[in-house]
Amino acid sequence: MPNIINIDSLEEAQALIGANDQHITFLEEEFDVTIHTLGNEITVGGESDENVELTEDVLINLLKIIQRGMSINLRDVQSAAMMARKGTIEYLADLYNEEIARDIKGKGIRAKTTGQRLYIENIKRTDLTFGIGPAGTGKTFLAVVLACQMLRENSVKRIVLTRPAVEAGENLGFLPGDLKEKVDPYLRPLYDGLHTVLGAEQTDRLIERGVIEVAPLAYMRGRTLNEAFVILDEAQNTTEMQMKMFLTRLGFGSKMVVTGDETQIDLPGSTKSGLVESVRLLNNVNGISINKMDESDVVRHPLVSKIIKAYEKE
Repeated sequence: MPNIINIDSLEEAQALIGANDQHITFLEEEFDVTIHTLGNEITVGGESDENVELTEDVLINLLKIIQRGMSINLRDVQSAAMMARKGTIEYLADLYNEEIARDIKGKGIRAKTTGQRLYIENIKRTDLTFGIGPAGTGKTFLAVVLACQMLRENSVKRIVLTRPAVEAGENLGFLPGDLKEKVDPYLRPLYDGLHTVLGAEQTDRLIERGVIEVAPLAYMRGRTLNEAFVILDEAQNTTEMQMKMFLTRLGFGSKMVVTGDETQIDLPGSTKSGLVESVRLLNNVNGISINKMDESDVVRHPLVSKIIKAYEKE
């Protein structure tokens, strides 16, 4: 017997279905079900009762978000489907309760998964946070967004963004241009987050004034970073000594976030990853939070999480 969902208005039904039925199409493929829509009524059927129930749970919980006046997109549907499989779909609406910040267009930025929500809470709660996970989990973007928000609130005086400049070292001298021109290509993901929240023009102004500093990891040596929000991206490509050097830069009134993917280590030969070693050494230290996200926290194109899962199996 197919499950039937009745919706109050055609507008809500259309928002749930998505443009060109893309939300419905995704759910049909994800759960191997058949979804029919007629006016305000959506019918879900399929050979697996469990998958029909999961699909219904996703639609009902997405509808709750729409009824609160919020818009959803394919990423929201994908996240809801993953939460349904993990048995956490009941917490979906909670993810939309709190805005982390607003982007340059005034649109609210929120956590998309329970893993992201925990990561955000831990950044706010502790002075040193590790965000570890595959591409698309938002670990770098969310850290930059929180940094911008804390700067707006005057909770920190500046933002410092750094990253190992090249896979096997940081010898930038052979590259043409000044320091910024040499480093920028490696730090593009960090700029993306800044531009989303602050806009390109304000980002450039703050960099010129030194309020936002973007530099290769080698330039952190010998410094103590007070009243700053410091982010180390691509930390899996640091050596043990580089990671120790970076972590000991933490100063008073500062927050430090370290992001990386332990499956994407590009260090040469037998060189140990500073990220892997620091997580092993600091795992039980009070005041440090270590967040490990997986494919269920990926909020890029739906195929990305499937690609990650396929490679992990191999």
